[in-house]
Amino acid sequence: CGTIKENTALELIFGTGNPGKLALMKEYLEGMDIELTDLSHLDHDLGEPEECGKTPLENAREKAEYYYEKLKRPVFSCDSGLLIEGLSTQEQPGVHVRVKDGIRMTDEQMTAYYSGIAHRLGGCCRARYQNAVCLILSETKRYEYDGEDIGGEAFYLVDRAKEQKEEGFPLDCISVDIKTGRYFVDEEYIPCFDGQRKGMREFFQRALEDYGAG
Repeated sequence: CGTIKENTALELIFGTGNPGKLALMKEYLEGMDIELTDLSHLDHDLGEPEECGKTPLENAREKAEYYYEKLKRPVFSCDSGLLIEGLSTQEQPGVHVRVKDGIRMTDEQMTAYYSGIAHRLGGCCRARYQNAVCLILSETKRYEYDGEDIGGEAFYLVDRAKEQKEEGFPLDCISVDIKTGRYFVDEEYIPCFDGQRKGMREFFQRALEDYGAG
């Protein structure tokens, strides 16, 4: 089994090319012995996994396995599923939040589609994300988690969009904080990721401790 040398940061690849997601994960794992990068910093095209899972954890596992087989280096992937109150089970986007009728939507198409759902449900509806992570450090060391502590708090989806602020988060311009009433893209809005940050850090800490003891 591999071991982590004292005072040596683990070089870890986040299986995404989304700069916003990389920045958020770096914030979550700040201060840990991890040197984090993503797929955009690699010098070759790895292609993309199919993501055929029915749950966030199945998709996270599929992506992590795909990138590990390509790279043979420590890698992890995350995936999310969106649940919207008021929709039937068949209509729930779940892990297919970006896919409609077999077509992958652009950021603009996602905003239009989900604001349309909010409009159909009275202009505003509650929603929340379920999150999962799969970390593969070696052929024999893998770690998975999809607990509620790394999921998102409930928020409102609304039918009136504001200007998008950051690429890669297309629903932020129609997402509203329940407590403050502010859009996620408002300058005054300060997101609270304390719960997710704590849950994610504890997951990685458990994994690194087990890996180092192997």
